[in-house]
Amino acid sequence: MKNNTIQVICGPGRGKSTAALGRGISALTQNQTVIMVQFLKGAIDPRNMEVIKRLEPEFKLFRFEKTSTAFEQLSEEEKEEARTSIRNGLNFARKVLTTGECDMLILDEILGILDEGIISLEELAGIIQHARQTETQLILTGTVYPAGLDDYVDEITRIQTRYEEGREKCCCS
Repeated sequence: MKNNTIQVICGPGRGKSTAALGRGISALTQNQTVIMVQFLKGAIDPRNMEVIKRLEPEFKLFRFEKTSTAFEQLSEEEKEEARTSIRNGLNFARKVLTTGECDMLILDEILGILDEGIISLEELAGIIQHARQTETQLILTGTVYPAGLDDYVDEITRIQTRYEEGREKCCCS
């Protein structure tokens, strides 16, 4: 039996998606397959997609939203269209879990769609339980971590970016 874990990468800092991507690449080194579904990120920048395409077919990235505008800046009509696209992404993620299409599934910014009220905590808990049943490793990212997930996840990594006054923004100083 595979040892799967449910991991969360959260916090107000930058780098959550990058950390999840890094864990995905690490899984590739163990001959695993990875699917990453991104929410609330907008349309894919073609330059970034070129790099990700090089990792295929072992690593696949999907975005279902069509606009490059941040969700909170959309009109109500555009938000409704985005919600439909997000629901399509969630249905795709469920299908991936059902078919066992990958060893690791990354749901990037899924905590954001929870925070926006697009999905419920119960719905997210159902996705997590589905991942456990299919023995798929699951990584969830987002800014706000709800305490209601405590019983469902195995590992929580909190990221916070700190800038010192008077210093350049650098992660390694």
